Order: sequence, then structure tokens, then C-alpha cells
Amino acid sequence: MKVLITGGAGFIGSTIASAFAERGVTPVVLDSLITGRQEFAKGKIFYQGDIGDGALLDEIFRDHPDIAVTVHCAALIVVPDSMADPHRYYQVNLARTLDLAGHLVRNGCDRMIFASTAGMYRPEADLSVSETSALEPQNPYTRSKMMAELLLEDFTRAYGLRVVSLRYLNPIGADPRMRTGLQSSKPTHALGKMIESYGQGVPFKITGVDWETRDGTAIRDYIHVWDIARAFSEAAARFDSVVPPVRPADRSSGYEVVNLGTGDGTTVRELVDAFREVVGDGFQVEEAPARPGDVVGAFVNPAKAWELLRWKPEYTIEDAIRHSLQWAERRRELDVA
Repeated sequence: MKVLITGGAGFIGSTIASAFAERGVTPVVLDSLITGRQEFAKGKIFYQGDIGDGALLDEIFRDHPDIAVTVHCAALIVVPDSMADPHRYYQVNLARTLDLAGHLVRNGCDRMIFASTAGMYRPEADLSVSETSALEPQNPYTRSKMMAELLLEDFTRAYGLRVVSLRYLNPIGADPRMRTGLQSSKPTHALGKMIESYGQGVPFKITGVDWETRDGTAIRDYIHVWDIARAFSEAAARFDSVVPPVRPADRSSGYEVVNLGTGDGTTVRELVDAFREVVGDGFQVEEAPARPGDVVGAFVNPAKAWELLRWKPEYTIEDAIRHSLQWAERRRELDVA
């Protein structure tokens, strides 16, 4: 069995590829290398190109007619960049997904697992989100993902494509075997800023301490990237039970949404405490006012993931921090080499 992974030379996609390979499934990687790294596809079947290139997709399926499912990870994902350049985000995340879906249907590949975001939900009063929470995306990135899901659902009704959308929030960590990790040396999430502050020997700033959370600091649902990769692997293994085949004439939807998360999230103070567990008490922090655009955050209820995929996170926040620190050192070695 083979699986096509778009964006398979990126942070998430490359980790998913390794998880499939460890399960005995052969990954076929398609990546433009605009943000991906070619070394992340080392040892795997690799095609460089755009997911909207129909001739290239036709070639891939001619070469590998045994591809059973497509994992669609190729996307732009940086929220501030989407605010500055929404045209590019809609072009890549929406228009290219439309092209890809058409190419898959034409080549008879009727299974897709879509890497999506739980950032499109409006959090409930307790800051949780579930598959039934209202959709209220706040920026071009999350809107582009929501709109891509809408078009994919239309494809399931019209053409018999079947889609499982996996929505999650804050991936952190790295491949535990240090094969791949974050491409960027300056990640913008809180853990990335902690690692940067720790390396520079300066205090980490907790921005905002009066949010309505259990300790006053913002909350995020950090999830280890390997746990995310395992979920994609489980979704592929259980695909036909999660989304049974449908007939286009029925006009029914072969679309299923499953959220991935921890169930309670992690506040910034809790992340600091976990970071100190790994690096020691010498790590210093200071409080600062919330920045313009900061939000209290949310966390994911993962009950459906357990019900359908028999999946729940296995790695702890401390594990993710340890792997992130190890990867930061590994990335420096790769960049020097």
C-alpha cells in the first residue's frame, strides 16, 4: 500500500510520512520545496512540484497506481502572513486544493485525509471546541482552510470523493528520532520563544496575565507532532469504517470531521513550569501586558478521535519540549552542514 502526501517535505507532512513508513505503508511525497526541505524527503519516493499541476499528478498515479489515499498537508499556515497577503493564502490553500481535488477524482483516488485547523471554531464558554462548535474563523488562514473544507465536502457529494478532515491547533515537538522537525529557526509560538529566550539567557515574557483562565494566562492546545502523525496513520488504516463509500447519485456526503487535541490544553504558566522541568529552575520569566491581537485561546475535545480512530495523545508536554530542544540543536547542525 502507498499513500500520497502533499507537503510531505514540511514539518507536519514529513513526520506523517515517517509514521506511515514505520507502519509498513510506503509514502509518496509531493512538495514544491517553497517551505519544505528536500532532506526531509530523503529515502522516500519524491516528486518536486505543485499540487495544482495536473500533468504531474497524472504522472504520479501512472507510476504508483497502488496509492490508496492522499494526505493533503500542503498549505501556508502563518496567521500574520495571511493577514498581510490574503491573496497568496487563498491562492495556495483554496485554489490549489480545488485543483488537487479535481486531479484526484480524475485519477480515481477517492480517499483524502485533509490536514486542517481547529482555529476555525468559535470557542465555547469554557474555551473548549468540539466538532459541533460554531465556525467563526478570524483570519485569512483559518478562513482559507474552512473554505477548502466546504469545497471538498461539495466534491464528496458530487463525485464520490471521500474526505476525513483532521483539525488540530498547536503542533510542537519533533520526530522523536530526530529525522525531521520545524524548518524555521525562529518559530513564533510560545515554546519557540521560550527556546529562543533560554538560548540567549534573557527572560521570557508572559504577555497577558488577566485572561479568564485557570491561572490568568492564555491557553493553547499543544500537541506533539508525532501524536498528530499517528492520528493520520490511524485515519488511513480505518478510513473505510470512518467514511464508508458513497454513490454520487445519492448526493450524500462522504465527509467526516475529527478533532485532535489534549482535552484540557496548556496555559502559558503551565508551559513555563513544564519548560523548567526540562531545563531547570534557572529559566527566568517576566510578565507583560497582552499584545494587540492576542487571544485567550482554546483547547480541543478529542472524544470523537478516540471513538472513531482509537487515538489519544501519548507524548507529554515535557516530551515535546525535550524533543523541540533536541531538534533546535540538530537543525543548527544541518544548517552548518
